[in-house]
Amino acid sequence: MRYKEYLKDQLPAIVTHILSMLFCVVFLSAIDMQASILLILLVFWILIAASYIHIRFFLRKRYFAELLLQLERLDKKYLISEVMEHPILTEDKIYYHLLKAANKSMMEQVSESKRERKEYKEYIEQWIHDVKTPISAMKLICENNKSDTTRKLMAEMEKVSHYTDQALYYARSENVEKDYLIKEVLLSEMIHATVAENKQMLLQNHVSVEVKNCDYTVYTDEKWIGFILNQLIANTVKYSEKEPQIIFEADSKQGQILLMLRDNGIGILESDLPRIFEKGFTGENGRIGKSSTGIGLFLCKRLCEKLGIGIAVKSKPGQGTTVELYFPKGDFVKVQE
Repeated sequence: MRYKEYLKDQLPAIVTHILSMLFCVVFLSAIDMQASILLILLVFWILIAASYIHIRFFLRKRYFAELLLQLERLDKKYLISEVMEHPILTEDKIYYHLLKAANKSMMEQVSESKRERKEYKEYIEQWIHDVKTPISAMKLICENNKSDTTRKLMAEMEKVSHYTDQALYYARSENVEKDYLIKEVLLSEMIHATVAENKQMLLQNHVSVEVKNCDYTVYTDEKWIGFILNQLIANTVKYSEKEPQIIFEADSKQGQILLMLRDNGIGILESDLPRIFEKGFTGENGRIGKSSTGIGLFLCKRLCEKLGIGIAVKSKPGQGTTVELYFPKGDFVKVQE
């Protein structure tokens, strides 16, 4: 609150005081009151009025400053009416009750939206679980009747399974902490399991896979990391060129286990790199004949943050892409070393 703005608000009261003083001067002069007494009366009137306006300004300024400080300390700003003190002035009480009523209405609306969102999320999760059954059945049928056609179908079904997993993990990504199990996992085992899940897609696209020095143990959730690796492999295949290749390599450095996934694909433009983890961002590559949604890397980034894993991408156009995952070392791992 600025003093100049406050004076503008008090302008009606100031004008009223001035008019009242003029009226008193005229009236008292008409009854022959001494000029000295009249002057003393005006001086006292001005001092009292000015003091009142000035003191009230500082009291109101302090009141609103405390409210703003309370607001800044709140994570959920809309709860300000719940923590602020009950006002004393009648005008402030009216605003207080209006704020309370608005906050109550908003909370009811938020609760309704959360309930609808929860129901929709539960439906999506249930639908994904249900649709996985026929997908698994179709895979089994194709496995038992191998031919060029069924192999192509298997590759497409892997894509369908990948997209259903993406929808499921997107629905659960906000509450990862409720659905993870941290345990000791061997990197090489996770990598081989993920490659096996994408076997048909890799074979259909003639992608060679090489695993180097990945016999490191990390502490993480195997299921969520498997999903992240699935996303990275799918991106590699999608943006591959002739004789595509994926190399997995791990290293131990600075209290971390570094897992690198390198490919020899088309690479990423330097201007796109800062935004590749943004939701819905497809970049230049995604606009050139690719069915990109901009969700895969966004999910990878979100899940890595939830699991305490660092993720970084290095790339140059025409020179491939390297994705780095940084797993923190636990004290138990340090003791073993």
